[in-house]
Amino acid sequence: MPFKSQSLSKCWTSAANLGYIGLILVLAGGASGMEVLVTNPLTALNGTTVKISCVFTSCYKVDNSKFAMNWSYQETANDTREMFMEFQKKKMQPLNSDKFGDRVMFTGNLDKNDVSITLADVQISDEGLYHCWVRNPPDRVLGLGTIKLIVVTELPPPRDTTIAVAIGASVGGILALLILSMVVVKCVRRHRKQELISDEQKMEEEGKLDAEGGGEEGTKNVYSLPEDVY
Repeated sequence: MPFKSQSLSKCWTSAANLGYIGLILVLAGGASGMEVLVTNPLTALNGTTVKISCVFTSCYKVDNSKFAMNWSYQETANDTREMFMEFQKKKMQPLNSDKFGDRVMFTGNLDKNDVSITLADVQISDEGLYHCWVRNPPDRVLGLGTIKLIVVTELPPPRDTTIAVAIGASVGGILALLILSMVVVKCVRRHRKQELISDEQKMEEEGKLDAEGGGEEGTKNVYSLPEDVY
């Protein structure tokens, strides 16, 4: 059973983390994992040209003497696959196809792990499943990506974003006002609290002054009494 893993030289981060899987891969000769990235589903307008993308990831650089890949078409999942492009003699070669003729061409870049194709003059009959099969030794895992092509006779009308923008702006304005209001209320409350504290401090100071003034006046009165009163 193949494992989706990384190579010993570049992709293993820690033998302890890989555990028994790492041991199996060592015994198997350092198998590597591969992933194929595609756009699925893909919509194309009838009569136009569409790029069917297929990119693969691998821990190994492409070796033209060992690399292998092909493109195939399948009208439905129950139909037989028809191969229409293959990597031969160290380059991509379109195969004789009554369906596509010369409408399909390779537009990828193997140096960037890109094996995409372009289909010209798209027809309604081109709808179906497009399979991108990749093998890049010493990766032991085969890569396969499937794209479902949908052909339409007219594109849907563009969405009017004016209302959405207006609603977004209104909501943003309301939120800004709410935040501003909260800040103002908070500032007012803090200011009032400071005023109350100041008033209380003033009252306490005035009370202290009154008490001290009364004591001094009483003392003066006692010492101002004439001596013959005693």
